[in-house]
Amino acid sequence: MRSTRAAAVVPRPTRADPPSDLGWALSTLLRGYGRAVEAVLADLPGGGRAYRLLASSASAQMPTQLALAESAGLDRTVVTYLLDDLAAAGLVERRPDPADRRVRRIVLTDHGVDRLAEFERRLRQVEQQVLAPLGEADTAQLRALLDRAANALRPSHPTTCAHVTALARSGCDGLTDPVDDAGRACDSPDPPC
Repeated sequence: MRSTRAAAVVPRPTRADPPSDLGWALSTLLRGYGRAVEAVLADLPGGGRAYRLLASSASAQMPTQLALAESAGLDRTVVTYLLDDLAAAGLVERRPDPADRRVRRIVLTDHGVDRLAEFERRLRQVEQQVLAPLGEADTAQLRALLDRAANALRPSHPTTCAHVTALARSGCDGLTDPVDDAGRACDSPDPPC
């Protein structure tokens, strides 16, 4: 004979606080920061991704599109479209590499330099707002620790900065080709930056 009584519902334990693991904390901060960044960079074609290209262009001497993509952490096909928009806005120029006319170097225009300074000012304000609960000393310490941790990971990525440039000059694409144009293995002795 079947019982007609309903099964007792046992309440699941709940947490009063959100999870405290590193991934949760970083992703929560990054989502909040990302929303604020996109809002303050709404007048920049491509938003935060385009800003990373502008900043990377300013920090390197006429980078190639491939080196710029790697430095900014963006797919090279996306970078092409973003650079088209930035060039149309008068913020960057593509110039032929004097050593290899097939290669394009990315250069900030004077207008691009001025706009980059404005975008950097806006982003400092966003950072101050997002990290305001920490106070000035804790914010400085957090920045220093995050910079140290991020920079420690950079050498583990074999296709950044000088390494990408060296690979491109050797005929490797640095991403998918295991050999250069002459059939040699693509492993540059230049350390990544």
